[in-house]
Amino acid sequence: MKNAVNEITLNRNADVYKELEKNFKKSLGDEKFKVLVSKLKAKPELLMKYTSELEDSSIEYDHCLKCKSILECKNRLEGYAFLPKVNKETIEFLYKPCKYKKKLDKQNKFYENIYCYNVPKEIKEANFSKIYKTDKNRINTILYLTEFMEKYKENPNQKGLYLHGNFGCGKSYLVSAMFNELAKNGVKSAIVFWPAFLSDLKNSFNSEYRNEFSIKYEKVKKSPILLIDDIGAESMTAWSRDEILCPLLQYRMDEKLPTFFTSNLNLDALKNHLSSSSKGVEEIKAGRIISRVKQLTNEIEMISKNLRK
Repeated sequence: MKNAVNEITLNRNADVYKELEKNFKKSLGDEKFKVLVSKLKAKPELLMKYTSELEDSSIEYDHCLKCKSILECKNRLEGYAFLPKVNKETIEFLYKPCKYKKKLDKQNKFYENIYCYNVPKEIKEANFSKIYKTDKNRINTILYLTEFMEKYKENPNQKGLYLHGNFGCGKSYLVSAMFNELAKNGVKSAIVFWPAFLSDLKNSFNSEYRNEFSIKYEKVKKSPILLIDDIGAESMTAWSRDEILCPLLQYRMDEKLPTFFTSNLNLDALKNHLSSSSKGVEEIKAGRIISRVKQLTNEIEMISKNLRK
């Protein structure tokens, strides 16, 4: 009985082997498949166990051989190829980045130096070499940011900028473009969309994310360079003014950390905004904030074309 079972098993194994061999030889008729397996230092007995995966891999490998740009990528995962790796008696398949993906990642590595909170992609990827320079109303801002960049290495404790102007004139883009240029030289910074940051910070205080958000607040407060984007657009509360903004600005003033602001409000209008609270008009407390902003920044007004139309 035992001999009969062994014979059946051997016959089944032989049938499986023949089927694997048949499928493998058939796949070798495909030039893409043949090119890929010829690159692998493995015996046919091993390769034939993975014919199906090798077929998928050969398609992606062929795409890569003909590809001239990551924008032309035809693979399932853009910038990656599903490729085999021979590991003793097995073959494992991994998604490996192509040369274009590696180059792109290297070029964009500087983005890791910038902490962004609720910032749109356009602002994150702002490029100083592509900024709109033909409008004379933007020249003062561009010159200020250029000078800041040029002097930063020698003087990292320069004053920042309170940049205010009309909606859509490119205030956030210009400052963020400068941050990106500095990031290429290893300078760390943070860009925070202030209304969303305050709202999420407040909501986190009675949730399981309180500690996590406290860490984010400290990270923003202590960032070597900071952009508080769209200040004055937030729902004003005494808490956000006195418990959040005031100590943040005080710390940065004490440590001489460059701080930038963008706003649709000039400083007088911002003071009026910060004065209003559920307790009534609090001009003295608002004035303390404005005093710190003035200590930290120079003020420029930029009235320019609305680029969001």
